[in-house]
Amino acid sequence: MRSEVATLPGSPERPNEDWASAALPASGGGGTLVLLDGVTPPAGDAGCVHTVPWFTARLGGALTELCASRLDLTLSEILWRAIRRTAEAHAGTCDLSHVRTPQATVVLARWGADRVDHLVLSDSVLLIEAPDGSVRAVRDDRLDRVPREALRSHEATDRLRNREGGFFTAAADPSVAERAVTGTTPLAQVRALAALTDGASRWVERFGAGDWAECARVLAKEGPAGLLRRVRVLETAAAEGGTGRGTGRGKVHDDATGVYVAF
Repeated sequence: MRSEVATLPGSPERPNEDWASAALPASGGGGTLVLLDGVTPPAGDAGCVHTVPWFTARLGGALTELCASRLDLTLSEILWRAIRRTAEAHAGTCDLSHVRTPQATVVLARWGADRVDHLVLSDSVLLIEAPDGSVRAVRDDRLDRVPREALRSHEATDRLRNREGGFFTAAADPSVAERAVTGTTPLAQVRALAALTDGASRWVERFGAGDWAECARVLAKEGPAGLLRRVRVLETAAAEGGTGRGTGRGKVHDDATGVYVAF
């Protein structure tokens, strides 16, 4: 089994708000993958004295520990407990009801002797590659279904955050775990897994440099670090007025993280 994790900050002036791990127990026979993309709040009050990296580190650590130690729990139940544990860590100092309290997208995968379970919440993506090379992208597309005009400002986005008709992220309310996209795949039908934050999935979703199967081939050959290098080249070309698609759409560079596991 091969596992690799790579991450790049969007800017050297800002801390990387992504968090990722791939855990392979020494006893063998199973493992877990965890990927979080912290949501960058606009400047101003968010009701919390802690940073987004503080939040993602604690939520990611809780998810990794629970995935490995509580095999009796589903991934939704694990996410519920991890959110609650993280909220309890700062409930005494922060207003966790604030709409901009620290939060993150979530990708989880856990495998054993015969199956792979997965969970996706918000706009990071999980790729499941089959032995024949075909790739299934598991996505939570609720944010994509929100009309762009409805996200025209931070205030408008806040009205859709963790609301019906909008989109959901892991923040302080553990009930959001019930909103996640979940599923199970027989292990025999999985050759590799890859989890990508939206800063890494830009290679497909923003720049159209290839489809998900081609993305999986890049990951297999170059690892997630190779994919991130390709994304940065495309972003720079777009920003400088080159031929890369995506000019003028959001940040030039975003925090970008990928986790790759080959069975």
